[in-house]
Amino acid sequence: MMKKIAHNEITPLTSEQLSDIQSIFVTLSNSQLIWISGYLWGLINAIQTDKITNVSEKTKIIDFVPNKKITLISASQTGNARQLAEQLRDDINAINLDVILFNARDYKFKKIAEETLLIIITSTYGEGEPPEEAIALHKYLFSNKAAKMENTYFAVFSFGDRSYEYFAKAGKDFDHRLEELGAHRLCDRVDVDIDFKEEANIWRKKIVFLLKKKVKHTSIFDRSNKVHKITQVNHTIYNKEHPLIAYLSTRQKVTSRNSLKDVHHLEIDITNSNVCYQPGDALGVWYENDPNLINELLELLGLKGTEEIQIKGKLISLNEALKNHYELTHNSTIVVKNMATITQNKILLDLFNDQEKLNTFISTTPIIEMIHHVSVKINTQELLQILRPMQPRFYSISSAQSEVGEEVHITVSAIRYKINERFRTGGASSYLVDRIKENDKIRIFIEPNDNFRLPKDSNIPIIMIGAGTGIAPFRAFMQQRATDGALGKNWLFFGNLRFIDDFIYQVEWQRYFKNGVLTKIDTAWSRDQDYKIYVQNKLLKNSAEVWSWIQEGAHIYVCGDAKYMAKDVDKALITLTSRHGGMNLDKANEFWDEMRIKQRYQRDIY
Repeated sequence: MMKKIAHNEITPLTSEQLSDIQSIFVTLSNSQLIWISGYLWGLINAIQTDKITNVSEKTKIIDFVPNKKITLISASQTGNARQLAEQLRDDINAINLDVILFNARDYKFKKIAEETLLIIITSTYGEGEPPEEAIALHKYLFSNKAAKMENTYFAVFSFGDRSYEYFAKAGKDFDHRLEELGAHRLCDRVDVDIDFKEEANIWRKKIVFLLKKKVKHTSIFDRSNKVHKITQVNHTIYNKEHPLIAYLSTRQKVTSRNSLKDVHHLEIDITNSNVCYQPGDALGVWYENDPNLINELLELLGLKGTEEIQIKGKLISLNEALKNHYELTHNSTIVVKNMATITQNKILLDLFNDQEKLNTFISTTPIIEMIHHVSVKINTQELLQILRPMQPRFYSISSAQSEVGEEVHITVSAIRYKINERFRTGGASSYLVDRIKENDKIRIFIEPNDNFRLPKDSNIPIIMIGAGTGIAPFRAFMQQRATDGALGKNWLFFGNLRFIDDFIYQVEWQRYFKNGVLTKIDTAWSRDQDYKIYVQNKLLKNSAEVWSWIQEGAHIYVCGDAKYMAKDVDKALITLTSRHGGMNLDKANEFWDEMRIKQRYQRDIY
């Protein structure tokens, strides 16, 4: 939606100019607004070209030597940054310039000060954190060891989601820190939301334009030096935009009826699709919103659902749009802000004066409850301006294709809760657990995760640390190790609420242990005694043996909650390293940074 600017906001426009612009913009569609943004950028770029390409007193522009290499770093969480980096690499190749594309995990970051042209494309994860593969690079740049970069020109493209408080923070961090180290911007950073394609395409063209102007090159050079080892995305005809229509073949509850959690095992038939996946990958699922929730929303707003709206050039009913195209369950800062702006509700507006209250409101008030709370009538156009586009949900795959063949398995915990005496559920989880039936169609795609892979050498021992549904990828790991006849030792740390109710895939784990595939298993049940026991406690209890496995070359894997579990496990690993490795905490931290770089410490957290 287009934000309406209040007349009391600081703006270089007169009130008459502002009124004229807004009277035009409110009549335009999203595609028309995007076209105008590109047109305006073109006008600005024409004015700015001389500033970019000529030497000025304020900005020292260097003359790049022939064939100076361009370093392109991709830091991706769900594949968007990586795909854009591959597209930009191809664009730069097409103008005959020398570019090397690195996965941030593989980049030798201690040499970053030697770069002359550096482009970083990054996503943001969790509470403003860099993606897993860029953690070591991020830490180094913000350490006292980072060297000055006066000879470096850089550009940053930052993926984010305005639903979160720390929108695009990782990209902002990289951008600001490179400037602090003395590097010069090739162009301003671009921060994009979940609808990023148009902005990404404009940025790619801008980067290519700037590089053509500033990099001297010859028509002949050795293209072989441009290819650096970077794992490519699994290229199939199916992706986020074009998902596979598969079928749900089996669903089975894997927690007891007395459990506080409702966890289900789902098997999805992908016969004849030619879809391939590896242990560690995620499954993207496009879900449908609950019809009961849609009806409640329409009734609240006095809408019929038959109103016609246009999405991607097609006329569809409002009911269908709410079912398949808009997020209706997960509340966020931008949804609250949109609602407050359109309704001018004082309670919602006041939330933005207190970040803590705003965060609490968002975490405890789903969208439908917010609308109950505000209790105002809004029309169809305003409703769609408030809501965010639906995004697929991602689930760690809990099967190895070498064992299950033309199937893919996931492990889903249904979200269920009560608020204001009304029963609420999660959008995707309730669709997968409650509404879709066996043999029903389901839209899916594989999201590769090259930062969560078994060691290539099957003789290497592994330690798997998971809580709740974080056990899912480790089931895939064990299936793969079993079918490979791997000789490496395997140790599982698993935590959940209660042994009797919440030991997910218990029979399978016991079978793996009995057969010798699983060498050791340590469980942590937080509710089976008066005091809480978590996986990090079991790690510290077995710290000497864990350190011994690490010394033998073990790879460490963590899967589970990012906010608490993963951080606590990280602290436990640093503690046991300091204790048994004879290191202070700083050295122990550096040890685990090196483990990340060597791909011996990998996390799949959410």
